[in-house]
Amino acid sequence: MIANLATIPMSETGVPIFDGIIPIFGLLTMHLLIAFLNMKSMKFRRIVCGKPEILIDKGKIDEVALKRERMDLTELEEKLREKNVFNFEDVDYVILETNGEISVIMKPDKRPAVPADFGIEAEFGGIPYDLILDGKIMYDNLKKIDKDEKWLIKQVKKFKTKPEEVLIATINEKGSFFCQKKTTWFIIVLLLNKTILLVCFVKNTILN
Repeated sequence: MIANLATIPMSETGVPIFDGIIPIFGLLTMHLLIAFLNMKSMKFRRIVCGKPEILIDKGKIDEVALKRERMDLTELEEKLREKNVFNFEDVDYVILETNGEISVIMKPDKRPAVPADFGIEAEFGGIPYDLILDGKIMYDNLKKIDKDEKWLIKQVKKFKTKPEEVLIATINEKGSFFCQKKTTWFIIVLLLNKTILLVCFVKNTILN
């Protein structure tokens, strides 16, 4: 909407640019006001965004809630399948969130097993850092892990490749290094582009 308002004065010479600025400023002010009230007032937030609705309560489908949200059983089944849930009898609670998505709480005997169920303390692998993306070295991430370009080149050599030939290279906080090369055709195109640029540079140098 803002883009449309901004293009009117530019496309129509008879319309002053000030006439486009006023409605844009009004929309931005309204947006900021609604965002402020949304943060400060619970009642206002419920009016604007609504509130979560329990569709399945203790394994029982709430027909009134479904009608209130204008949702039929087919749509509910579809949303459950998106969460890899295929049987109503496996579900304890289903909550329709304000963004239209559903949150599913499975029955205790149907929930996926986690290491804690077996008394195992799982180790946190940490956040992976992108070190190379599409052949480009991420120097900021190298600094975060206290490494330099020489170290990265050495790691990449273990995969028999070079940084410019790497599609993606990452490392997590445990030190696990992942590297995948670009496909052969992509490397060929990259080399051709470099060759063409080199030829053009040499040609321009000779002519000048």
